[in-house]
Amino acid sequence: MAQIGLFFGSDEGNTESVAYKIQECLGADVVDVYDIADATQIEFASYEKIILGISTWDFGQIQSDWEEFWPDVSEIDFSGKTVALFGLGDQFGYGDYFIDAVGMLHDVVVANGAAIVGHWSTEGYEFEASKAQISDSDTFVGLAIDEDQQEHMTTERLNRWCEQIHKEFELDSSLSPLS
Repeated sequence: MAQIGLFFGSDEGNTESVAYKIQECLGADVVDVYDIADATQIEFASYEKIILGISTWDFGQIQSDWEEFWPDVSEIDFSGKTVALFGLGDQFGYGDYFIDAVGMLHDVVVANGAAIVGHWSTEGYEFEASKAQISDSDTFVGLAIDEDQQEHMTTERLNRWCEQIHKEFELDSSLSPLS
């Protein structure tokens, strides 16, 4: 079993693609990837280090598979677990709700005892509001990816975030930067 459980939900494949890029960068032997549509609470119990990926739809809605799993994630005990989050959103089309789902998921796992790593700067993004932005800060609770408007920045952002996560999770393995 790998050291990290990565759980994602994806309707159109973008969040899934990012999840597998994170696995590629951190290492397939380090990260087990689960589609939240097929996951259960039991898989979460196997990991002390967890990465959660979610996209925000329309006007601040959570991705459909996460929406179905929401009652389950709300019951998971994250005590003693370290969690990193990433999310996808459209900062120009939905600038008032940019990666809101990440903020909502963050609030649930923190309320259930998780320690959060992987905070990410808001620099380089243009948005009006986000539930994922830490109050009075220029930081998101996790990595923000915009495949609609800034697809050209995804690889560089993933490489930097994976390097950060590698340190914050105190991994012994080597990184494989994406090209």
